[in-house]
Amino acid sequence: MAKSEEKVCLECGEKIKGRADKKFCSDQCRISYNNKLNSNETNYMRNVNNILRKNRRILMELNTTGKTRVSRSKLNEKGFDFTYFTGTYTTKEGALYKYCYEQGYLEMDKDYFLLVVKKEI
Repeated sequence: MAKSEEKVCLECGEKIKGRADKKFCSDQCRISYNNKLNSNETNYMRNVNNILRKNRRILMELNTTGKTRVSRSKLNEKGFDFTYFTGTYTTKEGALYKYCYEQGYLEMDKDYFLLVVKKEI
């Protein structure tokens, strides 16, 4: 690179001194730039993970025996979000269990769910 070409920081626009391949004037600018670059994706993942953790905590709180029947209204009251889960399991009979990590639930009818804990293999 010719001396007349001065590189500028991708974050703040200040002149960069030092190595020829440097892109930022400081660690703070580098971190800030990367945080902005990843913020939308990171925020989405953080929000989904928070919902999944909350769902898991609710299931754990309501299922102290390993197998419990609970009403939809009780889950709703606690703030359970039925649209987020980490996996499913369908039995031979066609029953669909949904899981938030190891904590699972099966819709028994419109108003009640069976809460279960996945057994380790």
